[in-house]
Amino acid sequence: MRTAFYISDGTAITAEVFGQALLTLFPTKFEHVTIPFVETAEMAEQVKQRINDRYKTTGERPLIFQTFVDDNLRQIINHSNGVCYDFLHSFIEPVQRELGVAPVPKTHRTHSIHEQTYDFRIDAVNYALANDDGSNLKDYDQADIILIGVSRSGKTPTSLYLALQYGIKAANYPFVEEDMEQLRLPEVLKRNQDKLFGLTITPERLHHIREQRRANSRYASLRQCQLELNEVERLYQQEHIPFLNSTHLSIEEISAKIIAKTGLKRRKY
Repeated sequence: MRTAFYISDGTAITAEVFGQALLTLFPTKFEHVTIPFVETAEMAEQVKQRINDRYKTTGERPLIFQTFVDDNLRQIINHSNGVCYDFLHSFIEPVQRELGVAPVPKTHRTHSIHEQTYDFRIDAVNYALANDDGSNLKDYDQADIILIGVSRSGKTPTSLYLALQYGIKAANYPFVEEDMEQLRLPEVLKRNQDKLFGLTITPERLHHIREQRRANSRYASLRQCQLELNEVERLYQQEHIPFLNSTHLSIEEISAKIIAKTGLKRRKY
């Protein structure tokens, strides 16, 4: 199996994102190794040795995706037996030429506590935790978005992802079995109807998820899942609430589609 290293003198998050995005285009299995905070020549030499050892063991040159700000550290890794792809330095010169401004190299710039949006994201995470699963209805006026849907349709992880990645304050409210006989929007949701966004899912997928939580229960039965989803989707259509089927989507995809549909501001940069 081919090895892919993601290496940086920072968090290595950028190297991971770019590298893995590229590798998903190729139908090949990889062993992924991430090495962040390679901040000294001694550490870089140790990493170089790991790369060389892997080459000796497998007979195949590891792929190296790196984002070093320090040129000396970058050169040490470049002299390994791996195949090096340098995301930052591939683009610095053409961008500098276009902007007419020289770069100011600095480690930990992209993912640090000093970034402009850090406080937004921390506040949003705290808000999402405090307003999970309808536990706190009095702060909905502070929400950027309120996710609604049946239990286990993806509301909580999506709320937290929107908060952590984009600084979006996302509350979420569940519709439960007791609501189904005469399903309607509670007054607190009606007052914030312009913030509502619905999630739905196929009955089969919901049944599978609930079975893992409460096996052989009424809550997990396919019939109950179908009933709840029918009622909730009818409510979405009746109240003109935008909604999304999360069955075949990752949390990242759900979040991106919600932002695209609603025009919510990303507090990421």
